[in-house]
Amino acid sequence: MDTFAFTGLILRDGDSYGALCIELDVASQGATVGEAKGMLLEAVSLYLESAIESNVPYLRPVPPQEDPRLAPSQQVVEVFPLKVDVAKGLCLTSRRLSPGR
Repeated sequence: MDTFAFTGLILRDGDSYGALCIELDVASQGATVGEAKGMLLEAVSLYLESAIESNVPYLRPVPPQEDPRLAPSQQVVEVFPLKVDVAKGLCLTSRRLSPGR
């Protein structure tokens, strides 16, 4: 399996943006939404490459009680599909979804 599909979230964090991959509990941040997505893609790719090389399970989802989509205090800006192709390099697919999805 060379292509992985996950769920990415963008959260407003003051003047910047946080990014989180729900299925892996991997996070990053950036000054803009685009930068946050790019940093998350890089973090997820590095995490997956390391997990695969070390032959350890890579899935470690965010606990439901910590899922920002379920906490009204979090400011979810965007939910998007995050696709990583570890064989061919990085690929980010983004489509705006409603925060409740």
